[in-house]
Amino acid sequence: MSVHHHTWFSKCSGSNSRFYASWPDVKTPMANEANPCPCDIGHKLEYGGMGQEVQVEHIKAYVTRSPVDAGKAVIVVQDIFGWQLPNTRYMADMIAGNGYTTIVPDFFVGQEPWDPAVNREVDAVLRYLKQQCHAQKIGIVGFCWGGIVVHHVMMTYPEVRAGVSVYGIIRDSEDVYNLKNPTLFIFAENDAVIPLKQWIWVSALTQKLKEHCKVNYQVKTFSGQTHGFVHRKREDCSPADKPYIEEARRNLIEWLNKHI
Repeated sequence: MSVHHHTWFSKCSGSNSRFYASWPDVKTPMANEANPCPCDIGHKLEYGGMGQEVQVEHIKAYVTRSPVDAGKAVIVVQDIFGWQLPNTRYMADMIAGNGYTTIVPDFFVGQEPWDPAVNREVDAVLRYLKQQCHAQKIGIVGFCWGGIVVHHVMMTYPEVRAGVSVYGIIRDSEDVYNLKNPTLFIFAENDAVIPLKQWIWVSALTQKLKEHCKVNYQVKTFSGQTHGFVHRKREDCSPADKPYIEEARRNLIEWLNKHI
């Protein structure tokens, strides 16, 4: 089955991506969400994880060491369901299996979802990765609320070599194009969480990146997909969705492999 999507900028070349087993067949009821992102939890996994919880200065975090120590690490930023959501840890472990030490910090610091003014937490995580994990090359991936954080980090921290923002709301600001390093933006065409005006901002982002951005970027929208499809949707829930889910995850890994 061919996968149709709208894409700007060229696709990455192939790489030796490696993925863990398919997601367990588990589904939970819709959740009543808190602002700022009212979205259902989708398919919550029964997944124990391959990493361990650690204390990183003032925050807790879930860390998975790569089977191969290549001096590379990826920060994985949670959606509004928090750092302990099994789905997010599954994605972190998937990335770790491709050669990266991964860390899922509690960016909410035990509180409710809030505006992503996260520089203090990012600074702490970067220190931990460099000092405790000996990471020399660092990237970042985020989902929903975490996608907003990725966009912020990629405009603020030149030392973060690559970013992947997955269905993150775009802020209406003049400097949205001011990326320091290569960034991939993934969106779902039928994303009910993102308001109509958001698509105007996505269009504006694309135009501003095209006109002003000095680093590699890609903005990619997956046809027919809904919010959370990359990390909160089982591959087996619909045969028609499986190619989109797999392609998005493959794109994520390829982007990291190419730019970190």
